[in-house]
Amino acid sequence: MKVLVTGGTGFIGRHLVWHLAAQGWQVLFSGRNAQAAAEVIDHSPAQVSWLALAHGSAQAAGQLTEASQGCDAIVHCAALSSPWGSAQAFRDANLEATAEVIQACQANGIARLVHLSTPSLYFDYRDRLGIREDQPLPAPVNQYARTKAQAEALLALAELPACVILRPRAVFGPWDATLMPRLLRVMRRGAIPLMRGGQAQLDLTCVDNLVHAVWLALTRPLPRPLCVYNLSNGTPLPFNALLAQMAEQFQLPLRTRRLPWPLVHAVAHLLELKARLGDGREPLITRYGAGVLAFSQTLDIGAIERELGYRQVLSQAEGIARYAQWWRARQGGAQ
Repeated sequence: MKVLVTGGTGFIGRHLVWHLAAQGWQVLFSGRNAQAAAEVIDHSPAQVSWLALAHGSAQAAGQLTEASQGCDAIVHCAALSSPWGSAQAFRDANLEATAEVIQACQANGIARLVHLSTPSLYFDYRDRLGIREDQPLPAPVNQYARTKAQAEALLALAELPACVILRPRAVFGPWDATLMPRLLRVMRRGAIPLMRGGQAQLDLTCVDNLVHAVWLALTRPLPRPLCVYNLSNGTPLPFNALLAQMAEQFQLPLRTRRLPWPLVHAVAHLLELKARLGDGREPLITRYGAGVLAFSQTLDIGAIERELGYRQVLSQAEGIARYAQWWRARQGGAQ
């Protein structure tokens, strides 16, 4: 079997490249960073190939279509996942990139596409528990959610032979550069703000469990040509409990400070306005970044369990412990 993994130099993409190569698949992965690509190749258990590709560029669609000839499947991981960025950057990375992947699938008759989306589509600054895939989506809260929703809409119209859209919640593990590293930086420097008492229920996903879900999406019979699945460890916990686990496993002090959500929201809004009027760099906090830690969001993962046989292969506690061990060994306790 031959597979193309877009965004294979990123956190999730590299784990998928390594897993698929270990299963004996012929793996081609794309990305822009040559140094990161070399690291992926060096850590791979079998030979893999790299395609230098910048999604959204004039050449990207043609390059991807040519490179994916003979592929049995594409796993589309490439994306800009951030609470901040320009509208054009999000369109290029999330919307144009998906259009390029669809074109490649259609041109080459690729049998299966697995697309990584996001449960940020569900977020609307209120507590939501047990969210199902078929529930109506709120208005997008930022450019990331907007372009990911638009990408899903493109896939729904594409009528591909077999497409699986996964919406994994808060993926973490070795090489993660988003949720936990940001929390770790704050823990090292000072107190973490607890909004709404720190009781927001958070769903997390060990990267090992996401890799397993992608494997099922690639190899299991599908009940429909287009399947959309939520994904998480299925074991939500309060934000303050997550912080306690992290402090223990990463051997860091845990200092917290209770702050009212309306105050944090107002400050974040002002910082965002200042950033837009200034150099455009991401502010210290954003409304979305604070909101996902202030409001509960848990997912119903019953559909992927019933239809693909998904079960977690690594528990949340094991995942955090494994990540902490890697972090200490690689970073020497510095992030």
